[in-house]
Amino acid sequence: MISSTKLARWTAAAPFWLVYLLPVLIWIGALNGGLWVILPPLATWYLFSALDAALGLNTENADPQTEESALFWYRAGVMLWAPVQFVMLFALIWYVSGNQALTTWEKFGVFFGTGVMTGTVGIVYSHELVHQRNRLERRLGDWLLAMVLYSHFRSEHLLVHHLWVGTPRDPVTARYNEGFHRYYPRVLRECPVSAFRAEKGLLARRGLPWWHRRNPFWLYLVLQLAMLGLAMALGGWGGLALFLVQAGVAIWQLELTNYVEHYGLTRKYLGEGRYEHVKPHHSWNSAHTATNWLLINLQRHSDHHYKPDRRFPLLQSYAESAAPQLPYGYPVMTMAAMVPPVWRRVMNPKVRAWRRSWYPEIEDWSAYNKARMPLPKGSA
Repeated sequence: MISSTKLARWTAAAPFWLVYLLPVLIWIGALNGGLWVILPPLATWYLFSALDAALGLNTENADPQTEESALFWYRAGVMLWAPVQFVMLFALIWYVSGNQALTTWEKFGVFFGTGVMTGTVGIVYSHELVHQRNRLERRLGDWLLAMVLYSHFRSEHLLVHHLWVGTPRDPVTARYNEGFHRYYPRVLRECPVSAFRAEKGLLARRGLPWWHRRNPFWLYLVLQLAMLGLAMALGGWGGLALFLVQAGVAIWQLELTNYVEHYGLTRKYLGEGRYEHVKPHHSWNSAHTATNWLLINLQRHSDHHYKPDRRFPLLQSYAESAAPQLPYGYPVMTMAAMVPPVWRRVMNPKVRAWRRSWYPEIEDWSAYNKARMPLPKGSA
């Protein structure tokens, strides 16, 4: 176990700061054009995956009782990202939209790479921030989500996903044999509605109408309109188009990750609208070293569901006997997800083995496969 003293050193947190090289790579592409624009996806998808192969797994756990004061360098790296990304994104919109030296495809390439950054880092960091209890961190998380026009993620993730993961009420639990290209339009359609319904229900329980100012969807609307307006002011219609490109790429990255995290893993139905409690074996895990640096331990996903407000340096790794393991880190697995025959060849046998191991008493999985089981009691 990593002691609190060792964890508190800046050198221990340093690998998680490697993501601050991504803005540099994006600017290299923006300034030089050509093949330089592909540096960000090469770094995030391939370089970190290559480092995984070289460095192997890291199953060492930090002391979960570590005081928050010992996590300064980890918290600072996450919180600083929001203003850095904001300045980076809108400076790029101003520079690239008015740059006559870059071709249309080079401009697209720069903002595709920017979307890789705002999705792989920005949304992952926002996820860490919205789980915290203090107002500043939650607002920084909202700020990051507004930059990719996905503000409803906060409501959907906190009020739906964590409560109902692995049940038909959770849109982002990917169903067995559901290819990503069917999953993606489904979650784009269902998640905003699901999030709004959850907030409306929360307000109703407090005796308030959905249009009350405490509904965070008003905040989401204002923040997202502000982002769109700023993009338009700095770059005109071209700047707005570039903003939308990066937002689209970021959302795609997020939902690819959501697809991988719980594919085919369902909670057992106990009857009368009741499901078993969420357990470590309801999430796919990966202990690969470098991609956990990139994704601030998001791949230690079982522990995140067990302790949703536990900060990322303290997330625990699980053995395969306690939680199912992915053969590679998320970047490789998300690339596989884009090719459904490859994905099914790799993951379907793992899901079937998981079912035999954890639920040998269930003989017919057809209703689970199609999310046709009854909705959880109290989830409407």
